[in-house]
Amino acid sequence: MKRIVALLILVIPGFLAGFGIKLMRDMTFGILLSPIPFLWLQFLLGLVLFLGGLGFVAGFIFHRDRKRNKVQARFKNTK
Repeated sequence: MKRIVALLILVIPGFLAGFGIKLMRDMTFGILLSPIPFLWLQFLLGLVLFLGGLGFVAGFIFHRDRKRNKVQARFKNTK
């Protein structure tokens, strides 16, 4: 059960990051989605979604590796 919850925790931000890439790509080709009034706003929203999703997934993996002592010495906890 824990693995399913962990998978869901990683899939949702991953999906948001993928949607952010789609928004930025659509802006590049000049395709404006209906609820967003400007292309530049669509790009910024896509960038925020992409960086937020990527940062969350990267932080989750880094936290897991830190708990299992699979990181370099400079990243290990000094408790």
